[in-house]
Amino acid sequence: MSRPVVRPYKKPVHIKEYPKGTCFTAGYLVTENADWRTEKPVINNESCNGCFYCYLCCPEGVIFKKENKVDIDYKFCKGCGICAKACKAKAITMNREE
Repeated sequence: MSRPVVRPYKKPVHIKEYPKGTCFTAGYLVTENADWRTEKPVINNESCNGCFYCYLCCPEGVIFKKENKVDIDYKFCKGCGICAKACKAKAITMNREE
């Protein structure tokens, strides 16, 4: 279970500098993208049964394994709430962002 990683990206100046395919392999981001989030998922580790279904459902790949439980990388989480809806143990709740 891996976490997203920011990779430096130099914006091309001329059209010839743009890559012909993708810029990076999957799992790399060029910016942190959580600034516009209004709610964030919070994990209750007492309720988490470690099934990692939330990890499979997360479209951003920000959920990762930590000591047989899950944790969230909030720098990249967009607050979509899919993990909270998918959690069968109801261990993830969506809390209003401060």
